[in-house]
Amino acid sequence: MECLGCRIANGIEPNLNIIYENELITCVLDIAPFNEGHILILPKKHYWDVDEIDQETAYSIMDTSKMLSTVLKRLFKPDGIRVCQDGGKFNDLTHYHMHLIPRYEGDGFSWSEPLHPHGAEKRLPQTKEKIIKVLNES
Repeated sequence: MECLGCRIANGIEPNLNIIYENELITCVLDIAPFNEGHILILPKKHYWDVDEIDQETAYSIMDTSKMLSTVLKRLFKPDGIRVCQDGGKFNDLTHYHMHLIPRYEGDGFSWSEPLHPHGAEKRLPQTKEKIIKVLNES
C-alpha cells in the first residue's frame, strides 16, 4: 500500500495508537497532537475527499466522532471540541481523515481571517442563489 492513510487505517504502519476501530474505520491518536487527546478518524477504504465517501462509511465516521467527542469531554474536560478535515490539496495525508481536537480557551489554535480579502460577505444573496440552483439541478 502506497498511501500512508491506508496503511494507518488498516493497521499496517508501526507504532500506531489505535483507540477504536470497526469494519469501516480506524481511530488513532495524532502523532503530533495539538492538544492531548487529538484523534484522527480514517476510513479503511481509500478516499481523498468527503464527497467520495459511501454513505455507510460516512455515517460510521460521524457516529464515531460523536462517541469519541463524548469520551474526550469526560476525560479531558475541554472548553470545546474542534471537528475538522481538509480536502483537496490541503489534505496532507492524501487520504480522508477527520480530526477531533480538544480545545481550551487560550490554547492558541485559531481560525484566522483570510490573508487576501475577497469580498464574499458582500455577495451572500448571489452565492445563495448559485448554490440553490446547483442543488435543484441535482
